[in-house]
Amino acid sequence: MVLAPPDNELCRSGLAVIRTEAQAVAALEPRIDQAFAAACRLLLECRGRIVVTGMGKSGHIAGKIAATLASTGSPAFFVHPGEASHGDLGMITPGDVVLALSNSGETDEILTILPLIKRIGIPLVAMTGEPASTLARQASVHIDVGVEKEACPLGLAPTSSTTACLAMGDALAVALLEARGFSRDDFALSHPGGSLGRRLLLKVGDLMHTQADIPAVVESAPLSEALLEMSAKKLGMTAVVDGENRISGIFTDGDLRRLLTKTHDLRTTPIADVMTRRCTTATPDMLAAEALAVMERKKINGLLVADEQGRLVGALNMHDLLRSGIV
Repeated sequence: MVLAPPDNELCRSGLAVIRTEAQAVAALEPRIDQAFAAACRLLLECRGRIVVTGMGKSGHIAGKIAATLASTGSPAFFVHPGEASHGDLGMITPGDVVLALSNSGETDEILTILPLIKRIGIPLVAMTGEPASTLARQASVHIDVGVEKEACPLGLAPTSSTTACLAMGDALAVALLEARGFSRDDFALSHPGGSLGRRLLLKVGDLMHTQADIPAVVESAPLSEALLEMSAKKLGMTAVVDGENRISGIFTDGDLRRLLTKTHDLRTTPIADVMTRRCTTATPDMLAAEALAVMERKKINGLLVADEQGRLVGALNMHDLLRSGIV
């Protein structure tokens, strides 16, 4: 069994890696230059998709870059260069652009498919650590992502080089995002399952209780009926409506607690005498995240939902937002 060194030695090793990789990323700043801009133009002009490829650790980075491009408005996918020469090259079509990653610029699997890429006649953007390499020389545009040294003390494991390549890939993706005018709403549409997607896409109308599930009593109903309605619908509140189903007020668990300090006959006291008038309401097309902000600002746990005429169409409480993942 290997005995772990003291904590300070472990931390020293970790800090050395962070500092080395930070220096590698900082060294990329002057390489955001005309070559970078030319690569961005090729990718923006792409009528098809951006095909990202790389082998080994560079392949893992290529997959991440492809995913980032795709989720920020630039259609992209990853192709394994080894599989490309065994049929997957058919996934690359005229109108596409290839973005190839190789630290050495001499990766056999990528060099093997270069003539085929040239035959298709599509642009090739290369990211390598060797500007004089075969891949760099064959590319339409080359971006230098070379590093002074790897963070691995043996100088063997790709560490600084992969970090630098990933950072440059992010730089490309964000530059393209801004050039396309890609918005938060656009991002949400490609991330409907994520928390941001839910916050930007889910509306009150998607979550609210409707029809028979809405707790509601008329203004003339006794307090006892309102309490039974609240208990049956289990939303901690009930709407109070007039004869045309317009919202007159609301009665909540909080109102009930405050009412306990006073003397009221549950059977004879009209709910209209003890309800909260001019209550805060939501609309069906309001974002659920906006409804949450209203609840937090007003320090309330539920909202009635009204249409343009003020008629009751739904009810929403904090538990609905919790279940949806908005909170």
